[in-house]
Amino acid sequence: MTDTKPARTVKSGERGARRHASPALVLLIIAGAQLMVVLDGTIVNIALPSMGRYFHRGQTDMTWALNAYSLAFGGLLLLGGRSGDILGRRRMFIIGLVLFTFGSFTAGIANSFGLLLAGRVIQGLGGAISSPTALSLITNEFEEGRERTRAIAVYAAVSGAGAALGLLLGGVLTNYLSWRWVLFVNVPIGAVLIVGAYLYLHQTERLKGRFDLVGALMSVGGMVSLVYGFIHVARSGWGNTQTFAVFALAVVLLVGFVLYEAFVAADPMMPMRIFENRNRSGSYLVMLVVGAAMFGMFYFITFFVQGVRDYGPLKTGVAFLPVAFTIGITSQVVSKILHIVGPKVLMITGTVLLTISLLWLSTVDPNTGYASKLLPGMIVLAVAMGFLFVPLTNTAVSKVANTDAGLASALLNVGQQVGGALGLSVMTTVFGTAARNYGSSHTGALMSKLVAPPGDNGQLAKAIGARLKEAGSNGLQPEDIKKFIAGLPAGEQSAASKFFSGPYKDFGHHLLAHASGMGFLAGAMFGVVAIISAAVIINIKKSDLPAEPPAEALAAA
Repeated sequence: MTDTKPARTVKSGERGARRHASPALVLLIIAGAQLMVVLDGTIVNIALPSMGRYFHRGQTDMTWALNAYSLAFGGLLLLGGRSGDILGRRRMFIIGLVLFTFGSFTAGIANSFGLLLAGRVIQGLGGAISSPTALSLITNEFEEGRERTRAIAVYAAVSGAGAALGLLLGGVLTNYLSWRWVLFVNVPIGAVLIVGAYLYLHQTERLKGRFDLVGALMSVGGMVSLVYGFIHVARSGWGNTQTFAVFALAVVLLVGFVLYEAFVAADPMMPMRIFENRNRSGSYLVMLVVGAAMFGMFYFITFFVQGVRDYGPLKTGVAFLPVAFTIGITSQVVSKILHIVGPKVLMITGTVLLTISLLWLSTVDPNTGYASKLLPGMIVLAVAMGFLFVPLTNTAVSKVANTDAGLASALLNVGQQVGGALGLSVMTTVFGTAARNYGSSHTGALMSKLVAPPGDNGQLAKAIGARLKEAGSNGLQPEDIKKFIAGLPAGEQSAASKFFSGPYKDFGHHLLAHASGMGFLAGAMFGVVAIISAAVIINIKKSDLPAEPPAEALAAA
């Protein structure tokens, strides 16, 4: 039977779209916006060295180009989801896209480091509004059952594959154009999506309620403090008063936020009833730890192949291409078997595969090859992600009240994005500690390989030792080495050049490989937590899901 109806029925208090569109076009607009937001979480990674050279910043400083986005995104997701419920989801979806597009343009034209970070913060704010609103728009545009299951499968696929595609696209744009285009690429895409959303999406009913500003400030402050605390540890270690002060502030704010929402707020932005469903709460926890492991994996593999294997931007991006394809294919397969095996089996399988892949990657060394070690680990992790995103997304938003749709989807994104920011920070802390320990125990052996010029009397060794100490666990970048050698007396430059191109380069590869392995191992610990959470908390049955889509509907997906 031919069905010519729109994807959903306009309900009381809502307004229809300005122009009729097929469900496929509606889904393309929503999924396209989500892809742009998720992709931007990783597209900048490969461009960081080029950005650092332009702004004269070291690699550690340039992590703020990632963290500024993550902090704004994760810290404002709850408020973004709530704004869609109160002010209208289509309206806030468009506003989020406008902010994201403007932030991309601002960061792209930046001629100072501060303006770059400001643009990234605006991007994060736009993403915090548009991303949760995108998923709640699926619940608005597609009726629960077969149509929504297909739509969520597509949404889950772009959410999972977007991170890998960001690395690929970042490599292509950085290699052939410049680092600015990893930001400019969002401008034309955002403009098209804004027009499409304005014309073809339905406006939802504006639900009664007020903005919980106190709760918003406490949640934002708490999450920002927590992420900043881990970032600070990665730079300065644990023996620092500021570190403990920031963590204490994060605990006070986050605990205070929960208590305020539960007992004080008249109109809470995060009502505790959203956690009464055990399976929904479990899906949030699993997404949190999965996001922590996943984002850290992308960062550390990128760091490893560029810092140890000496890959260029394009080769690094291409190396992630199989991940994107695998996630997309696996997500579609999982959407078809979800009603056969049930969500819990898929979640446990996915978390086990995730943990295995990170344990495998934790054994990297300076001679690790792409095809023999990295690619198999990445493929297994991609399959794990495909196994996880579809059942987690379905479980999180299934049977949620219309008044809480924005909140439910926002919390799912909080799990992925804030989990990613926290996980990357924790894994970076482990990486930094491992690098410092390795450097301390091997620096003596390194310096013994320096062949000083005749009559040097140890002056060159002292100068190199002082410069290495100044660089800390970040090490010396090629530009730093060139500048250092140029500043030495002419008689010492040849010996220093041979030292840095030989023993020091080899030392750096071993240090980065060791520290990266420890970072992957920390990610595997997140995987263990995810396995336990999925096995103990999740008890949803396949009979609790909407009816299985017919074969012809699945074929058309």
